[in-house]
Amino acid sequence: MRSNVATPSAMSLLPTATTAEIVKKRVPKADTLDALLVVLPESCEKELFRQLPESERWQELHARAQPRRGSVRTTVLTNRRQTLAVLGYIGADATSFERLSLAGRMLKEAAPRDAEIIGLMALGKAAASQPALDALLAAALAQAFPLPSCRAPSSSDRHIKQIILHDYEDGDIRYAMASARGTNLARWLTALPPNILNARGYHRAIGELARSHDLDFKWLDEQALRRAGANAFLAVSAANEQRVAGIAHLKYRPGRRKAVSSPDIALIGKGILFDTGGVNLKPHRSMLDMHTDMGGSAVALATLIALAQLRAPLAADAWLAITENNIGPNAYRPQEVVRAANGVTIQVIHTDAEGRMVLADTLALAARTKPKFMIDFATLTGAAVYALTERMSGVFTNRPALAQPLVDAGRASGERVWNFPFDADYDSDLESKVADIVQCATEGKGDHILAARFLSRFVPQEIPWAHVDLSSSTRIGGLGHINTEVTGFGVRYALELILKQDVLGLLAKKE
Repeated sequence: MRSNVATPSAMSLLPTATTAEIVKKRVPKADTLDALLVVLPESCEKELFRQLPESERWQELHARAQPRRGSVRTTVLTNRRQTLAVLGYIGADATSFERLSLAGRMLKEAAPRDAEIIGLMALGKAAASQPALDALLAAALAQAFPLPSCRAPSSSDRHIKQIILHDYEDGDIRYAMASARGTNLARWLTALPPNILNARGYHRAIGELARSHDLDFKWLDEQALRRAGANAFLAVSAANEQRVAGIAHLKYRPGRRKAVSSPDIALIGKGILFDTGGVNLKPHRSMLDMHTDMGGSAVALATLIALAQLRAPLAADAWLAITENNIGPNAYRPQEVVRAANGVTIQVIHTDAEGRMVLADTLALAARTKPKFMIDFATLTGAAVYALTERMSGVFTNRPALAQPLVDAGRASGERVWNFPFDADYDSDLESKVADIVQCATEGKGDHILAARFLSRFVPQEIPWAHVDLSSSTRIGGLGHINTEVTGFGVRYALELILKQDVLGLLAKKE
């Protein structure tokens, strides 16, 4: 980390914009709206349009062509405000991801209008319309959220300030808001430039968030990590110019559970603030966006905060491994052997496999608190991207009974994941002649699987564990309801898994 680099003083470490106001209204009044977005079933009756202002205008829009699921059409209403009308079609059997994707396209159509007040509506049977309206709300809250910017202020910079929900009866606004805020926080942190979100800045931002949400917070600096035997983490941080790297440990304990020492859930995140590749230096294109390599830590942190906002009835911890992977005279090198916090010795093969090094110690330290379930999030391997592209993320688990629930949580949340093999025979590719395990194979094939097998050596077998390789953390053009390259993927997924799929209840039944 470099102290002599000037940073733009106008950019905040944490979001400063207020969340858009949400209002419920029964009947839409178009002349008060900059845009009205309506989702209709692919096969719809003309009677549905009678619920809309200037219904004939909507019918003309509908009659332009045969409706097709996932398509979006726009027109302008004739009121003095010239309200933009956006019509989207959803299939009866649409998945959560398809609903979110349609909502994202609809908000993208409205974006050029710089709308400040928008109305959202979904027509048809309640069983289908409520999930569609939930997706529209998620997309609107994402669109309303401005990402970090150092550009000069402009009078044309307008954002959505008010979202009016029409016939929103069965949705859970509190949950929707917590999920959206969490996703937006993860997007914000991941998008920050590396000279803003350095280790010292991240430390300060985490402290502010902990105070705001009544979380216990402890920073394990390099001296503390040395005492804990976290030499895998320290190998990666050794090349930093300043000794400011560390592991953040946050605790959420609601109500009567304040004194609970062992958490129900431990959320672990990779927080590599910039990844040069170290001695095995990355080429230009591969290094360009490596300020986003801390996306896993942002997901873990934002998920914990969302649980706190919802006052979830469980004890949860977050462990964030925060450092850079730099090049310099003290950088760790291939063929070095280091001992991790749980005593396992690691033969270093490639210094650009630093994520699994810092996670090894972070998982081992988190495991000492004996959580009932551990889940880590990391932008860990290019192999996961090659296997899935950025449309899905990879998951692994040491509990076969969790494999299907992990995938189901992705389908339900609209943040899709694919379960990869986790068979023990892959360990033969990680055998070392001088240490307990090699950091990675010399060849790249199946690296996402080998990385998961490597990480499993730092999780006691008695603790159920899942690993999420965040290949969807960034995607050009966005993903689902998110229209920016930084997606915040993982927060919706984690909340679905923990709160709605009740992973703790599932484990209690299986164990």
